[in-house]
Amino acid sequence: MIQYEYKTKVYYRDVDQMGIVYYTRYLEYFEAARTELLKRLGMSVTTIEASGFHLPVVTCHCEYKGSAQFEDELVVRTFINSLPKSRLRIEYEVYRQGGKQPLVTGYTLHAFTNQEGVPGRPPRRLLTILKQGL
Repeated sequence: MIQYEYKTKVYYRDVDQMGIVYYTRYLEYFEAARTELLKRLGMSVTTIEASGFHLPVVTCHCEYKGSAQFEDELVVRTFINSLPKSRLRIEYEVYRQGGKQPLVTGYTLHAFTNQEGVPGRPPRRLLTILKQGL
């Protein structure tokens, strides 16, 4: 399993009138965590795209178990649990800093496409990197 922890803070722009994080913001937290995970693996989004590939999200899923609030500090735990064949699944758990129970869990599923949007296999370099971490 490959794991990465991304830390962020809840700002006023993230909350609704009740001071609770607006539900779509979690997808943005997922994206930031995913971007940093890939960068840590040596496969930044820029690097992936420069090698002729894109990783569009084809499915996303969130389960809301609790609420983050204005000024909470959050940890987004990001996981890759298996080697991709034609799609890459990345899983997420969002915790309040120091919390034991996740506030949100979810995943995104990504296709590998060329620059014209035609699906294909994952880049060899990415597979090599993931094999080392799994």
